[in-house]
Amino acid sequence: MQVKIYTDGAARGNPDGPGGYGAVLQYIDTKGQLHERELSRGYKKTTNNRMELMAAIVALEALNRPCQVDLYSDSKYLVDAFNQHWIDSWLKKNWKRGKNEDVKNVDLWKRLLKAKEQHQVSFHWVKGHADNPLNERCDQLATSAADGNDLYVDEGINGLQK
Repeated sequence: MQVKIYTDGAARGNPDGPGGYGAVLQYIDTKGQLHERELSRGYKKTTNNRMELMAAIVALEALNRPCQVDLYSDSKYLVDAFNQHWIDSWLKKNWKRGKNEDVKNVDLWKRLLKAKEQHQVSFHWVKGHADNPLNERCDQLATSAADGNDLYVDEGINGLQK
């Protein structure tokens, strides 16, 4: 099955302020019907990169069988980690980068690798600018997630539920 996933995460510029992630899975069934499933969750006390990673993880984990996935994110960091093979380099260096610096959010990167291993995933960067319908969709997701509830989570990953 072919699936499109649109994700976004937002820390709202303040690590103690409202943040959240959102993802939409979009697919066409065997009868040609378009389906969408929205997953969103709000968090506080975490960072934007963690929100972006969590949106991608939760969307991939929600798929119950192997799929061909196009994942759209406005996080250039997330997309480049795979398209520019940063992940491969980090793994070879035992989760180190550059001049022996620790890679941040290793727990989430490992979880994302596990979530994507049963799928064929292509990562696409959605440039964030006005009048870009994909970017507007990503922004809607993060906003609905951030406004949806106000769970308090120290590391962003504790208590994460599908």
